[in-house]
Amino acid sequence: MKLKINHSIKRILKSYQCLLFTLVIVTLLSSVSLSWSQNGKISGYYIGDYYYLASAHNEDWQGRHGFQYRRIYLNYDKNVADDLAIRLRFEMNSPSFNAKEPGKIAPFVKHGYLKWSDSDWRTTSYFGLIGTPTFATVEQIWGYRSVAKTLEDLHKLGSSTDFGVAIKGSFDTDKKFSYHAMLGNGAGTKGEANSDKKAYLSFTARPVEGLITEVYGEFGTGANQTSNYMFHGLLGYQKNRLNLGLLISNKTKQKGKDKEDETRLAGSIFGSMQLGDRLTALARIDRNFDPHTTGEKISYLPHAATATSNTIILGVDWSPTANTHIIPNLVAILYDEPEKGDKPDMDLQPRLTLYYKF
Repeated sequence: MKLKINHSIKRILKSYQCLLFTLVIVTLLSSVSLSWSQNGKISGYYIGDYYYLASAHNEDWQGRHGFQYRRIYLNYDKNVADDLAIRLRFEMNSPSFNAKEPGKIAPFVKHGYLKWSDSDWRTTSYFGLIGTPTFATVEQIWGYRSVAKTLEDLHKLGSSTDFGVAIKGSFDTDKKFSYHAMLGNGAGTKGEANSDKKAYLSFTARPVEGLITEVYGEFGTGANQTSNYMFHGLLGYQKNRLNLGLLISNKTKQKGKDKEDETRLAGSIFGSMQLGDRLTALARIDRNFDPHTTGEKISYLPHAATATSNTIILGVDWSPTANTHIIPNLVAILYDEPEKGDKPDMDLQPRLTLYYKF
């Protein structure tokens, strides 16, 4: 009987010790988290739409309408030293109307990296899950990720994020000539499942005020000794409330032995003009010179897989207050006659977009 009582007392004491230890750890973590939140910066944005499929190449989507979040960002940034900083970014999206199953909004890690800046060498180095140089300059000139991804991003010609190391900097003190190099897994936000890697490199020049040019290339290895590579040329102009851009992109994907390589050539002309303190007009035309064979899987703006296409985007951005944008916009996708089968019907999607930054 005494043995059972002693054993019970020991179990109770042990439980209290575990509880006390847990409380101490929670208290310490809470104080650390509070300190980090006080010294760091929390920011983000969300992009939401009300959409209507007035016309669709897929009859099952015809007439569909509803609310959606195309992107939600939540960022945490903190300087851990004079030249070191960290970023953690979460992304969340509503499932698209063409998804197989309408699941819930699920967050995932978009970025998580350590950044080291060296002013003497005019460089910034990154390690972790970081943004690639693929769309960085194009997206800056386009300026309306809130309305649509850039051409290469939308059609999955490249990836906006990868896990690896990167360095970017300028060749001169005026930052007229810059570079951005990166080596990554080539798996985007997914985990590495093989030894294949991807190398990225861009050179950007701003020789005179307002003018931007960029040459970009990437090369990645794949299964069965195959490789994928992409190049693009960019010409842009940003000055006096006017943004203009011209992008030409070419991607080649090797399919392996006894299979023909897949080449996709595409181009984009885009721009925006500020009409007043709170009003901006925007327009864009994308041309796919080759069919996008997996275009049906594109979220929010799926494309028919059998034909080449022209995508037209028009919109007006009204900003009633700082960091808030209400953007009525229209997306029309026009298809050419395919080599086989019938010509797909036009996709016509009017949307009312709300974009808010915090």
